[in-house]
Amino acid sequence: MQKNRIDILLKFLEEDPTDSFIKFAIAKEYEKMGVLKRALDTYLELRKMDPKYVGLYYHLAALQVELSQPDEALKTYDEGIEIAKKAADFHALSELHTAKQNLDID
Repeated sequence: MQKNRIDILLKFLEEDPTDSFIKFAIAKEYEKMGVLKRALDTYLELRKMDPKYVGLYYHLAALQVELSQPDEALKTYDEGIEIAKKAADFHALSELHTAKQNLDID
């Protein structure tokens, strides 16, 4: 069933390659499938394509932590914090601050 979902999402992306939400959904689907390198690459493509997509940063950093890339994760949290501030997205800002603090503690 997951294979089917990723195929559907990839088809949607083919129809609209600039849709950030679809790109994000594809990255999340790859994560669920355990294809972590592909998920990471997709998040990084999204960051390059749409750096203002606030929801990306928390998930990208969490994956970087999972992939034993804590320094990259800290940079990603910092980037996300700045983007969330500019967007006045206080919910994302709070989540990013908390996740970053938890990483600093570990």
